[in-house]
Amino acid sequence: MPAVRALPPADRPRERLRALGVDALSGAELLALLIGPGTRTLSATDVGAALLARCGGSLRRLAQTPLGTLAAVPGVGPVRALTIQAALDLGRRLAAEPAEARAPMRGPDDVFRFYGPRLGGLGVEEFHVAVLDAQHRLERDLLISRGILDGSLVHPREVFREAIAERAAAVILVHNHPSGDPTPSAEDHAVTRQLVAAGRLLDIPVHDHIVIGRGRYVSLAQEGRLL
Repeated sequence: MPAVRALPPADRPRERLRALGVDALSGAELLALLIGPGTRTLSATDVGAALLARCGGSLRRLAQTPLGTLAAVPGVGPVRALTIQAALDLGRRLAAEPAEARAPMRGPDDVFRFYGPRLGGLGVEEFHVAVLDAQHRLERDLLISRGILDGSLVHPREVFREAIAERAAAVILVHNHPSGDPTPSAEDHAVTRQLVAAGRLLDIPVHDHIVIGRGRYVSLAQEGRLL
């Protein structure tokens, strides 16, 4: 395929974006806009297509691809790999923003709408605490730990210190399973029991513990595990 600059103007991604809008561009063309000039033998769109092909056409998998693997694709390199990673993470953060600022979290569906896009595609486990006000609105999102869930890391002191400072009415525990399967583990149940007990002592109830997988979740409250 000819380099982008050799294409007729109407076929170049930038010109197509101006004329037709972002929805008219393919994923490879959008990546081409981030990549800039291609190589002597590959257009930027070719390079974008090659990136997607390596990930089975999945932007989610592309976002999870290590920086070094992206940089090794012909026509990418370390600087463009950083640009691609940054752009994909901006998209992830945009998807994670609530549709309505401080919308109440009255049930697990509300929690999943906020945290699902943020945690569902991560390649590492994160444990968050949603600090709620008296109207069940998200007061603050706290990242407690990153890595394999361990009761020694998710200690009540770390979980409730900020909740106390924020005068939280309640909290919701949230973490993801990078495998994509949200089935709670024995460690998940042990951590939940520990934190529910601590919340009772501090008069800060734990309303739920949501385990997020790929496109789905499990609510331990719905399973009766917070009693």
